[in-house]
Amino acid sequence: MSFTAQNGSGRKIDGKRKTKSAAVNPLYYALIAMLTAVTTVFTLLIRVPIPATQGYINFSDVATYFSGFSFGAVTGGIAGGIGAAIADLLGGYAQFAPLTLLAHGAQGLLAGLIGRKGTLPMLILGWAAGTIAMVGLYFLGEGLVYTTFANALVEVPFNLLQNIAGGVIGIPLYYAVRKAYPAITQFSVNKRSGQR
Repeated sequence: MSFTAQNGSGRKIDGKRKTKSAAVNPLYYALIAMLTAVTTVFTLLIRVPIPATQGYINFSDVATYFSGFSFGAVTGGIAGGIGAAIADLLGGYAQFAPLTLLAHGAQGLLAGLIGRKGTLPMLILGWAAGTIAMVGLYFLGEGLVYTTFANALVEVPFNLLQNIAGGVIGIPLYYAVRKAYPAITQFSVNKRSGQR
């Protein structure tokens, strides 16, 4: 895949060229912004409250896993963390936004780092690592800061269920988009540094 854009100085940047002085293509910023918005919408779309912790379960994991698997660790981490945190801010759960940023950011980062290879075993491993990070960080954060560990433990099965849905929908979605648009495997924020 080849694309060109101009950076702020007006110089053309070729999407295939790997130079240390080249700026990241503006299309990457647009992609990250779009996936962050999609994550926010998926988070707000369906919310099921959990009274014990005053949190809720949602479909943010679908967008987070798709972003990480499709576009790499940086995109998955930013879209997952910021997108879900914005949803907390907009949806009346502002107190959870910092923890959400950390938990879903780590989830997307690990999913993209491990699952970006695109093979089913690596996607499943990325999904598992993302699940452990998200569930573990929510448990620790809620237990230490927001409530008690007993109450935080009540939320663990719900977070696991949310992650199962995220993987069961996110992995087939990744394969469907990759089949419909094969160039997706070439489009990554990490491309500049040679990672994918």
